[in-house]
Amino acid sequence: MTAFSYDLIGDVQQMLRYEFMVHAFEAGTLIAIVAGIVGYLVVLRRSAFAAHALAHTGFAGAAGAVLVGVNPVLGLLLFTTVSGTGMATLGRRAAHRDVEIGTVLAFMLGLGLLFINLYRGGVATETYSILFGQILGISADAVLLTLEAFLVLLLALAFVYRPLLFSALDEDVAEAKGMSILLLGVIFMLLVAVAVSMAVQVVGVLLVFSLMVTPAAIAVRLSNRPGYAIAISVGVALGATWAGLFVAWYEPYPVSFFITTIVFGLYLAVRTYLAVAEWFARRGGVRRVFERAVRRVLRVVLGWLLRRKLRLHVASPGPSVPEQRRVGRSAELGDERRARATEAGPQMGPTTGPYCLGAT
Repeated sequence: MTAFSYDLIGDVQQMLRYEFMVHAFEAGTLIAIVAGIVGYLVVLRRSAFAAHALAHTGFAGAAGAVLVGVNPVLGLLLFTTVSGTGMATLGRRAAHRDVEIGTVLAFMLGLGLLFINLYRGGVATETYSILFGQILGISADAVLLTLEAFLVLLLALAFVYRPLLFSALDEDVAEAKGMSILLLGVIFMLLVAVAVSMAVQVVGVLLVFSLMVTPAAIAVRLSNRPGYAIAISVGVALGATWAGLFVAWYEPYPVSFFITTIVFGLYLAVRTYLAVAEWFARRGGVRRVFERAVRRVLRVVLGWLLRRKLRLHVASPGPSVPEQRRVGRSAELGDERRARATEAGPQMGPTTGPYCLGAT
């Protein structure tokens, strides 16, 4: 652990002087690229449970490899590929494969428990590394093995990407076009098995969703175009891996925790942004929402001022008693004058003379 400083370039240079950090960045970069690409296909085919199950079957393989004294990554690859092939063969359709996945998963977890009980040395350390990842402890040989798996997987994806994408969108149409759904399912599960085996080294079995599923889940919400979505997925996975390694340089906590937290925070931010954008869109856009808000505020303010004015008018004091009497007396005098005028009758003009109205 190193104290944080504002000289980030200097910190990165110092960080890369250590061989274990260089290996961690190398392996993390390769694994993030693979997880971003394959994870998009996993989300598109709605096979997140398959990726989760393969990670747990890989735990059994790693435990068996530790038991016989070989590289745990080899055990991961062996068990995940065998389990993936079995899942794809037993369940022909990706949408109806849950029962087969659960059956194979239960058997493999039982094997993993047996291997752990048979192993007598350093069980806690090895188990922790398998379950939660230990990228800072990855060796140069493991990085080389990861690179080889990375190249093989990219080469395979280059050949089967379009058929896999087509079958992921609609298996029925793909089968009607003459594609072998069983073969594509087996190839897909093998690709997922290799990707999961690589991702387990970074985040472990229990946290494999943080690299295999969450970046792709972010990508499919931001773009409907496969190329853009894959680029976003890879970018999120790479950014979270690099940021997690960078933060772990300063803090004494596991790298997998930081990677998982960063990815989850990004997922929540994207969901919040999309929810707010949809809310504005349903109400006619930002401008109309702003205009409605202004009108509503003005209506509330004017209503308050009007009510305040009415209250002031009602609460204002009336005329005093002497003034009321004086007003009443003036009214009475006015009534008397009008009564006398009425009794006297109208004065239309002279009653005698040549201009009299009655003269002939």
